Amino acid sequence: MDTYVVSGGNVLEGELVVQGSKNSALPIIASTILTGTTVILYNCPNISDTINLQNILRLLGNKITYENHKLVVDSSSCDINEIPANLMKEMRSSIILMGAILARTGRVVVSYPGGCEIGTRPIDLHLYGLQKLGANIIENHGYIICEASRLKGSEISLDFPSVGATENIMLAATLADGVTIIRNAAREPEIVELQNFLNLCGANIKGAGTSTVKIKGVPKLHEADYTVKSDRIVAGTYLCAAAMNKGKLCLKNVVIDNIWSIIHKLQETGCECRIINNDEIYIKAPKKLKAVKMIKTLPYPGFPTDMQSQMVTMLSIASGTSIVIENIFENRYKYIPELTKMGAEITIEGKAAIVKGVDKLNGATVEARELRGGASLVLAGLAADGYTKIEGTKYIERGYEDFTENLKRIGAKIDKE
Repeated sequence: MDTYVVSGGNVLEGELVVQGSKNSALPIIASTILTGTTVILYNCPNISDTINLQNILRLLGNKITYENHKLVVDSSSCDINEIPANLMKEMRSSIILMGAILARTGRVVVSYPGGCEIGTRPIDLHLYGLQKLGANIIENHGYIICEASRLKGSEISLDFPSVGATENIMLAATLADGVTIIRNAAREPEIVELQNFLNLCGANIKGAGTSTVKIKGVPKLHEADYTVKSDRIVAGTYLCAAAMNKGKLCLKNVVIDNIWSIIHKLQETGCECRIINNDEIYIKAPKKLKAVKMIKTLPYPGFPTDMQSQMVTMLSIASGTSIVIENIFENRYKYIPELTKMGAEITIEGKAAIVKGVDKLNGATVEARELRGGASLVLAGLAADGYTKIEGTKYIERGYEDFTENLKRIGAKIDKE
């Protein structure tokens, strides 16, 4: 079943509990390799990306069990350091395993990663960071071979605050000799979560959430239990769904501090957003959404690139013209030709999307080509007249757990086909 069929026009009302964070769970799962013991993760989302990563860890010699969002990883027998190319191509984020495997075994062999078609996303910063820690890197016929008898701490200044590169360097440096300082580090909440988990296992890391992260290498880590926090992008997606469909929605298990940039833009469109008990948010949509002057995607704490497509889709039925500028990934507008099939009026000029709001969207057959753009097409279908068929939903299921069932719970008419 790789297709969703949506009947649009229903008001969305009710409550949802937001799943665990995909972008936090993946590097934490990768980091379990460093411990050489048993780690238990709670609230681990049941999505294809985490399932694929579990499969890779099994091939590396780890013992894995997963049930009811509880993931148990026993890495005591992890002794394989080469990841099969077919699994690397399944998910871009598998590259995060490089730092952990290198630190654990002294060698790692990977192919260039796959994933969503949203841009080149080069891994040069990952390789640069590992080289600064003492790794010898050979690139040969599409494979990357990294070797280091012993990693050593270093000062590393990133040209761009890459989340993946920051995480890979943190993982490699955790067991390295000496102190590593990452300057211009990514500041995303997922970096903070990785630090918190590793420190719970005995690491010595400070500064996550700022532009300077300091890692003092330790000889070994130990077992730990950890609960993954909720997914800020999933929360934002459901908020946009409610906003587009005259909804009244309460989201539970939300880290409010992580979504302020999204909340502020929703308020600008006329939505009422009310914070309840510090971990719940209630949204009430206006009769008619208003355009926003400008949205620019930026590294955290700026507006997240992973919410750009959902926001553009929402603004496509707002009153007036909005400008959205994508500063992170050059191919992140691939969903827009599909959206225009549904009647949206959007013009792309370089990095800018000029969104002229229309009265309504119309159902059509469209194709998801990546995770967030695919989810946005579902949102468009929910608000459109008639039926919308979304193909390529395997991309959506990389990051959204029980997406169709959750939408049904709040009144959507959506089925898998």
